[in-house]
Amino acid sequence: MDLIGIRYRRGGSSPESGFDCSGFVNHVFREGIGLVLPRSSKEMSKSGEAISRDELRPGDLVFFNTMRNAFSHVGIYLGDNQFVHAPRSGGRVRIEDIRDGYWTKRFNGARRVNSD
Repeated sequence: MDLIGIRYRRGGSSPESGFDCSGFVNHVFREGIGLVLPRSSKEMSKSGEAISRDELRPGDLVFFNTMRNAFSHVGIYLGDNQFVHAPRSGGRVRIEDIRDGYWTKRFNGARRVNSD
């Protein structure tokens, strides 16, 4: 939650330089539990175990089709239908509701990754 408000930067992977969506997720998992994930959201979508939307638990990865390309965006599920992500150019890391029409229409799936 300390990263809320960090600016978006394409290719960014640190709080100092800014984050893109996959750089943000990678940073959180690496710093939080020592797990290094693939760099791109598309590659992250192949990690761990596929889960359904009704199985979501805090820490699961949620994927969206935001660029007419499957798995082009990734965030981290927080619980209570909330997820955190680095949204887009000009934006900042923020929390959104997965039930919002924009995100519901673009939801691509979810994965559970573990440090084991």
